[in-house]
This record gives sequence, C-alpha cells and structure tokens, in this order.
Amino acid sequence: MSPLSATEVYHRLFAAFGPQHWWPADSPFEVMVGAILTQNCRWQNVERAIAALKTANALSPRALLALPPATLAELIRPAGFFNQKQRSLRGLCQVLLAEADGDTERWLRGPTTEIRHRLLQLRGIGPETADSILLYAGNHAIFVIDAYSRRIAQRIGWFDSPPAYAQLQHHFTVALASNAALFNEYHALLVELAKRHCLSRRPQCDGCPLHSGCQTARTGG
Repeated sequence: MSPLSATEVYHRLFAAFGPQHWWPADSPFEVMVGAILTQNCRWQNVERAIAALKTANALSPRALLALPPATLAELIRPAGFFNQKQRSLRGLCQVLLAEADGDTERWLRGPTTEIRHRLLQLRGIGPETADSILLYAGNHAIFVIDAYSRRIAQRIGWFDSPPAYAQLQHHFTVALASNAALFNEYHALLVELAKRHCLSRRPQCDGCPLHSGCQTARTGG
C-alpha cells in the first residue's frame, strides 16, 4: 500500500481535530517572542513567560529592549535557557528598531527568501524559529518543520529515516498549493496529532486519524 498523500493527511487531520486557531498571540511581535521562547520548551511555560512580559508592559520592541538584561531574563525564566533567550530577544529588538523603527509588520514585508536570510543571521534563530516567524507573524507561505512533523513523516512511510529539515519542507512545498493559511493549519494539526497519538515513545495508534494509512500502525512498529 502506498503512503498517504500530503493532501489526504491534511484532510484526515482536519476532519478529526478541526481548526486549531494557531498561533495564539495578540500581535506579530508577540508571535516572534513566542517563537524564540518555545525553543526546547513546553508551550505552557512559554505562556507563563509571555504573561509576565505583558504584566511588565514589555511586549513591544522598544519596551522589551528598555528592560535591564537581568530583569528580562527573570521575566522569561519559565521558558528555560533564559539567559540565552534574553540575548536573542534583545538582538531581535535591536534589529527591529534599527531597520523598521520597531514596526514588526513592516520589517516582515518583502520576499520570503530575503527575510528568512535576515532572520537566520540573528542570534538564536534557526530554520524552525525563522519559518515560524515568517508563517505565523508575517503570513509568508512557508512550511514549518519540527520534531513532530519529522516523526510523523517517517512513521507514515514518506521516508525510511528521519528526514532533514529542508528535505521534508520541500516535500510539503511541492505537494501542496502555496498558501499561508493552509500551511498554518497543517502544521498545527501535525502538532496536535503528535501530542494525542504519535508520541515519541509508545505511539497511541488506536483512534489515530491516519491509522489505516500509516506504515508504523500496519507493521505494529
């Protein structure tokens, strides 16, 4: 049996889970902050850190940069790696202020490849974080790849081993229409599947929307 197509995976997940309303944020800048804070961190802890920044009225590039580094680190402590992440956040804010007077939406406008390159030059921002910012804060049609999507892609039979970031991103890009809303929803649905069924250990295949088309479920692996 051939593996499920990318389109079929999407339709099955959407039918099972419905719209995910992701990314939860009040502004593009909050999305950017969240994308940095969520590195190696559970989202519930990111929410605690963002709530602390909101209480401190520090969720704008200018206000966040005005905080002493130690104060910023303490506010985002729930997200872990707080000293590294405060440096990344401050570096981002410095660029936003220098290049767009703090206007996040203006800074994110332009060719996707160009903005992605600029993001990847910043401290603490790798491909997943850059693409999350592009998609969720800038509405660029770029597919975000993470550990969840790599795990699912291998288990359903798209790849024999965990695919590289660019390899799996290309798989989605060529299989789907280039549409930011679609990529947004699809990525969020994959995350939901990984949390409910496709666990890193002992996957819960019973009730999984992809069960009948999943190589791992068929083989009992």
